[in-house]
Amino acid sequence: MSDLFSPAQPAAPLAERLRPKHIDEVIGQSHLLGEGRPLRLAFQSGKLHSMILWGPPGVGKTTLARLMAQAFDAEFMPLSAVLSGVKDIREAIAQAQQMLQQRGRHTILFVDEVHRFNKSQQDAFLPFVEQGLVTFIGATTENPSFEVNNALLSRAQVYVLHALSAEELEQLFECARQNLTSAGIDPSTGSGRTEVLSFSDEAKERLIGYADGDARRLLNVLEQLQTAAQTAGVSHIDAKFLDNTLAQNLRRFDKGGEAFYDQISALHKSVRGSHPDAALYWLVRMLDGGADPRYLARRIVRMAWEDIGLADPRAIQLTQDAALTYERLGSPEGELALAQAVLYLACAPKSNAGYVAYNAARAFVGKDGSREVPLHLRNAPTKLMKQLDYGKDYRYAHDETGGYAAGENYFPDNMPPVSFYQPTDRGLEAKIAEKLARLRKLDEQTGEPDAATKK
Repeated sequence: MSDLFSPAQPAAPLAERLRPKHIDEVIGQSHLLGEGRPLRLAFQSGKLHSMILWGPPGVGKTTLARLMAQAFDAEFMPLSAVLSGVKDIREAIAQAQQMLQQRGRHTILFVDEVHRFNKSQQDAFLPFVEQGLVTFIGATTENPSFEVNNALLSRAQVYVLHALSAEELEQLFECARQNLTSAGIDPSTGSGRTEVLSFSDEAKERLIGYADGDARRLLNVLEQLQTAAQTAGVSHIDAKFLDNTLAQNLRRFDKGGEAFYDQISALHKSVRGSHPDAALYWLVRMLDGGADPRYLARRIVRMAWEDIGLADPRAIQLTQDAALTYERLGSPEGELALAQAVLYLACAPKSNAGYVAYNAARAFVGKDGSREVPLHLRNAPTKLMKQLDYGKDYRYAHDETGGYAAGENYFPDNMPPVSFYQPTDRGLEAKIAEKLARLRKLDEQTGEPDAATKK
């Protein structure tokens, strides 16, 4: 293992053992820490300045603040905005004054989750930042334009940190793996042994995907796997072991027996199969058997969204009206509304295109990373956000010919082509399909087709 990641104490958490001791050891944030980049220049300048580190969890905000204190031989004083109040801020300032007077040592006041401080709390340390008594470094996962006072924001440089890429997480994984061992029994001698944990390629890929750009999450899960491996006496982690270790054993709350769910399944399939008589039969069977009509109403609304969708949007409104009617009239009068809603659904044109598209999008997002919103699609209500090029080059569709910005891309940069929604040729969706085809043709004429239609 590289000396850059030599372990501290065996009992220390993995994330602490791997905490970088120099900015050259930091994985990720090359746009800030690369040669000639802003944060590296800040480290090399020999002059401290207040800053706000804005980024998602687990990307190194606290680590960078600690490294800044180390690089400038400053006292590092952390405060958590979740646990601290004005009293804690005053105590921290008093300690900073004492440190400066007695030891001539400057203090970095690090405020984690600074967005959780209210205005009065932020104002409490603002004068001491202005005086230069402390250098303020705030960490936040929220947009500082909205969550940090303008007075404080104007005195602190904002640095935007990004989630770690899959390649960067893999680099961290390889460094961390060397710290992971499993105690087992050597089958040839029967004596104990300690081995470095190994991982199958599939397990590693799933683990990196699960981390989703968060280094802390990756390291925490690796520690969980180490504990599980030591308990099981194994030294190789495959996909099955990984899934079993991370599985959340959720059980569905079952309100009825097997027959109950068999009947609701039969009702749903009869609607989907466009058989109004069978659908009505199963509805009445369930009502007669004591099923809660409100439960049936919820399921009927679901059927409209899942099996009819945009082929006949009136079905959605009609089922919602039927549910409201039952709430107002109760049984038995309100049951007629449910019966007529079921008949309408069974007779309506069918499409599950929206349902399929939603599931496809969920599956894609579930295995994909957290891609950033392109700058031209971001809103820019503040001066800071405009300086960061938020909203730059955005094309306002209403000002375009036909109200459509042909060739504009609305997906994250470098996202692979996807096409989730494929309208059917039934009902209103037939017209929707015609319109989308016409818009895609306009995209192609620009020479820059929308990513959603690239094949």
